[in-house]
Amino acid sequence: MVRFKNRYVLCEVVSEDPRCRQCIEERVLGLAVRDAIARVHGDYGLACCSISFTVKYLNAYTGTVLLRCRKDSYRLLCSALPFVRYLESRAQRYPCFLNTLHVGGTIRTCQKFLIQYNRTQLLRLLQNCTNEEERQCIQKSLLSCSLTEEQSQSGDEEEDDGTE
Repeated sequence: MVRFKNRYVLCEVVSEDPRCRQCIEERVLGLAVRDAIARVHGDYGLACCSISFTVKYLNAYTGTVLLRCRKDSYRLLCSALPFVRYLESRAQRYPCFLNTLHVGGTIRTCQKFLIQYNRTQLLRLLQNCTNEEERQCIQKSLLSCSLTEEQSQSGDEEEDDGTE
C-alpha cells in the first residue's frame, strides 16, 4: 500500500471589513480557492489540486486557515492563493486576501509554527503600546482568557485518587 504525501498550507485571511471574518465558511473558502486555481492554472491545475484538496481547519475569529493538498501540486496551490481577492457569502462580496504563513508536511508542524507566530505577533503588539496603561490592559486581557480548572473537577479527582 502506498501512502500519499500531503502538504499543509497555513494561511491568514486579511480583510479590512470585520464582517468578512464572520461570514467565512469552509465551503465558501474552498470554492474561492478552487476558482482562483482554475483562473490561474486552468483545467490542468484544477484537476491536479482537486485530488485531495480540503480545508482542514478554519478559525473565523482569528482568520487562520489550514489547507491540505497533495505534495506534487502544493506549488500550484500556493501560486494561486494571491489571486483570491474576495469571499462571497449570502450574495455579498467581502474583499480580502490570503496571506501564506507556512507550508508544512504535517498538521503538527503547522501548529508549532502558528504558536510561535502568535507569540511574535503578541510581542510586536506589546512593543507598539504607547503608554504603560495600554500595556497593562493588554496583559490583563490575556491573563483573563487563560484556561483554568474548575474547583469541583479537581476536588473530585483528588477524592478518587485517595480511595484507590
